[in-house]
This record gives sequence, C-alpha cells and structure tokens, in this order.
Amino acid sequence: MSEALLSAWRRTVRRRGNERAVTEAATGQSATFLELDMHANAWVSRHAGSPAELSHRTVVFALPNSIAWIVTFLGLLKSRAVVVPLDAAEPSAAQHRIAESLRAKFLWDGANLLPLAGSSRAVRPDLALVKLTSGTTGTPRAIYFTAEQLLADARQVTSTMGISPRDLNYALIPFGHSYGLGNLTLPLLAHGVPLLCGTSALPHAIAVDFARWKPTVFPGVPAMWRALAASDLILKSLRLGISAGAPLTPETAREFAARFGLRLHNFYGSSETGGIAYDRSGRATLNGGVGRAMRGVALKSSRNSRLDVSSAAVFTHRNPRRRKGLGAWLMADVVAMNSAGELTLQGRSGQIVKIAGRRISLAEVTQRLRAIAGVDDAWVGTSAGSEPVLSAVVATTLPIAELRTSLQADTATWKIPKRWVRLPALPMTARGKTDTRALQALIA
Repeated sequence: MSEALLSAWRRTVRRRGNERAVTEAATGQSATFLELDMHANAWVSRHAGSPAELSHRTVVFALPNSIAWIVTFLGLLKSRAVVVPLDAAEPSAAQHRIAESLRAKFLWDGANLLPLAGSSRAVRPDLALVKLTSGTTGTPRAIYFTAEQLLADARQVTSTMGISPRDLNYALIPFGHSYGLGNLTLPLLAHGVPLLCGTSALPHAIAVDFARWKPTVFPGVPAMWRALAASDLILKSLRLGISAGAPLTPETAREFAARFGLRLHNFYGSSETGGIAYDRSGRATLNGGVGRAMRGVALKSSRNSRLDVSSAAVFTHRNPRRRKGLGAWLMADVVAMNSAGELTLQGRSGQIVKIAGRRISLAEVTQRLRAIAGVDDAWVGTSAGSEPVLSAVVATTLPIAELRTSLQADTATWKIPKRWVRLPALPMTARGKTDTRALQALIA
C-alpha cells in the first residue's frame, strides 16, 4: 500500500508547503509543495472515478520530467493504484504492449485513463510501484516494491550522499527510472528536496540552466559527464556530481575534476536493490572504483565473487532470499572488494567465452581497453556464427593500430580483438545505459 509514502509526503507538505518544489527550466513554470498536493487531489477528483477502480490495480504512464509527472504520480498514489512509470521515449505501441503484459487496468496517456482490453489483475495491497528491468534477456521484467522499500532507498540515498532540502536537484534522469526514483522523485516526496527539470542533456543547455537556476546536485550518466568534461562551460553552483547507470571511465572522472575543480562520485545500484555503493570522497571514482556500501546496505562477496546485497530497500515480492529479515539479492556483477570495503566492478558473471579452445574474460579485455589513455569507453563481445570472433567497439579518436599496440604490451595475442569498430561514443539507451543490443549488431 502507498500509505507510508503518502504519510511521508503529507509531512513534507506540512513542513515545506509554501516553498518551491518543482521548476521546469525550459518554461520557468513552478509549483510549491502545497500546490503539487492540491493539483494531485484535483487529478484524483477528475480522473480516478470510483476508488475501487484504481485501488490495488496496475496503472502505466509515461511522461517527460515535469510538474505533470509529479502530479500524476501523486494522484495515482492517492488513488491507491500500483504505479508503473515508463520512460517517455517509449512509443505508444510499446506502452500498450507493456501494459497488457502486466495485465494493467489503465494506461494514462497524459490526458485520460485509457481502459485496457482483457481482464486486469488485482495486486497485493502492500505493493505500491513496479520497476521494469530488461535484465539480460531484453524482455521487460516486472519487479514489485512496497512503499516502505521505496522510502528506505530514498533514506539511504539522501543520508549517504548528504542531499537535503537546502539543495536543488537537477533532473535530467527520467523520474521513473530506478536511478531517477531514488535520487530525484523519492527525495522530493519524502524529504522535501526540490527539483529543477532540465531543459536538455546538451552541454550548452545544461550550462544555461545552471547559470539561471543554480542547482547544486546533479545525478547524471557517463555520457553527460563526458560531454561536459570536454566542454569549456561553467557550472558554478554545482557542489555534488553523481554518476551512475553505466561505467564512468577514470579518464572522464579525471578530466572533469581538472576542468571544474570538482570530483565526480560514482554511484552503483540496481532496479532490484536500489542504491548499493557510493564513492563518498570521489577518490575511488578517479581510479574506476564505485566506493563502499551505502548506509543501511550490507554487502558480501559470494564464492564466485558475485555481490550479495541486503537492505530494507531490496524487493521481497516473489523474492524468497532474506538476510537478517531483510530482502537480499545476488547480483550478476562480479566485484573485487578490498579490506576497506571499497568495490571495483569487474563485469558480469557469464562474461567468459571460449574461442579456439581458450577461455577469454570479456570484462578483462574491456577493462584493459578502458585503461588506455585516449579511450573514452569500450565494449567487448563476440560475433555470432559457428566461429565466434572476439570483437571490440571503442569510443576513441585513436587509430585501431595504436589500440592493438597498446594491448600487446600486457595482453596475450589470443585475447586481443580481431574485429574492431571505432565510434565517437558508445550508443546509449533512453535510460542512459550502454545499448548492448546496438553494439552486438555492430559486430554481427
């Protein structure tokens, strides 16, 4: 049930009601916490109809970051619906397909609740939100969360990162993405951290927003930090830059620190667990690390070096794993953990291929490529076919011959890719993650 989240929101409205909550940078339109609450109540009156229609039923919606997104989200929570936020970039046909696969009751199109064909399925009353993750299959998988688990993630994020209502959180990450929920949406609802909806992810637009509105916290993805590090722009008000969603190369972290005099902070999490680890000082990020466990999160390494995560934010619906009464999840990621508890990601389990009788770690080759000065990012895979070929896609301006030579210094010949693709930047999904399907197509 969403009651715990609504109770937190009501406390926020009582404390900060007349303060500005959300601003849209492109238009200058803003709303206070109290105005958001009033708009959400009006949304319920206009659209919810009979309370039984939405209560414990799944409702899908996709909107860009905006005041309307927050109002819709609050309206659905107040209607006791189970919310499924999708990326606004999802085409309408894909939205309908996902909604039908979840046996959702309605799809919100931005103006109306559209009833969906087929029978809807009532959801357990303690559940409040569904995150969708493609995992390794490319097919969306639904993960159900309680309001208490969502609130635990927000608490862990704000307390570990030191984010407070005195900050202005710059929102380019989609609100409904797992990263956006934990770093943007839930801190607003539960702790009163105001939001600035950014105009665009283009560096110049970011700089204009910073000059006018002076946000202090910016949760971004590596592609954004890469572009900013290569620019001559100014971000005077920024005090905390957070990078997540994909690996941030040490080179980008160092370039950004040199350019802006400010360290970036790696943040590592997953849809299933919420936040996992964070680099509090920014020093680990300069060397490719992701920091230590967040407050309230317990980590241990399994026998095969996969990361075992437990916290109050880990989902438990249809997940039987527990540790000390809390939800637990075994990540697909392989990690190295030093004596100080600092993590370095080393790829995903199953990233071992056999070519010509020899075993090759794709993660190992990827890491060696990323360590080459002048390489912004890299991805290593194998081409399809009866005789797989080790292949690399590299974001760099360096000649491929130079990349081969650099690898030859400390890499066995049979671990050096035979097929190469050079790009200005690796393709990204709408959620800011490396688009592995597009990369695989490049080497097919």
